[in-house]
Amino acid sequence: MDDSYTGLPTSHLLGSVPAATNDANNTAKQEASDANMQTFPPNQAGDRGRGYHTLDNPPETFEEQPANNWRGVFSVSSYTQYFNVDTDVVIFRLISSFNPYGGDFFSKIDANPDLYGLIWISTTLVFVLAALGNLATYLMQKHTGTSTSWSFDVGYMNVAACAIYGYAIVVPLAYYFFLQYMGSNASLIRFWCMWGYSLSIFIISSFLLLIPVEALRWLIIILTGVASASFVALNLKSCIEGNELSVAIVAAFFLQIALAVFIKVWFFA
Repeated sequence: MDDSYTGLPTSHLLGSVPAATNDANNTAKQEASDANMQTFPPNQAGDRGRGYHTLDNPPETFEEQPANNWRGVFSVSSYTQYFNVDTDVVIFRLISSFNPYGGDFFSKIDANPDLYGLIWISTTLVFVLAALGNLATYLMQKHTGTSTSWSFDVGYMNVAACAIYGYAIVVPLAYYFFLQYMGSNASLIRFWCMWGYSLSIFIISSFLLLIPVEALRWLIIILTGVASASFVALNLKSCIEGNELSVAIVAAFFLQIALAVFIKVWFFA
């Protein structure tokens, strides 16, 4: 090709773009670096801060405001942390509840008190009492040799649910408000956890109460009640300071004994 054609101007041709000079490139780079760049997406925090913020000036950090206490009570997400336990932890706490003199139960659950034991143990005890209570009446009727026909009493389920759930929820709640009123440091979740695990021994004793011997039944339920009451009283003693609150410990002991007597009289009479 002839070199004379290479020198012709090409700016008038269709689609031709003038070559960018080095000065123009440097100017564009300088403008891009100095531009007030913005990040996306914008902050949706309302009027607490600007919707957009630049890279040169990092956004201000706002501390998360704590949720309203009463609103958190009715939020399911507020209780998810109290169900974050595995099988080994639950079994360890169950074994600890069988031995009231094995140590401070509150120190074992202080890092992660759970409500899983309260719900699981209470629900299991409700079904066990309803089923074994009916079975105990059947065995006692066969043992006495009466000719009356036996029928399953569905009302045992309603009584067991009201008694066990009511006791496991109301009693710790009452102690929490009482100790708060008396100026003592108390934790409602820890109380619910401790009282929930204190009911686990009644599940085992319910199977032993199937023995159709009345004297043996009373001996079993008294020993069960004393063990469970000692577990509750000794743990309350570890978190209650002052002689003026000793009556609360004694009351907790006899409340647990009263629950044991109620179970014997109503379900295994």
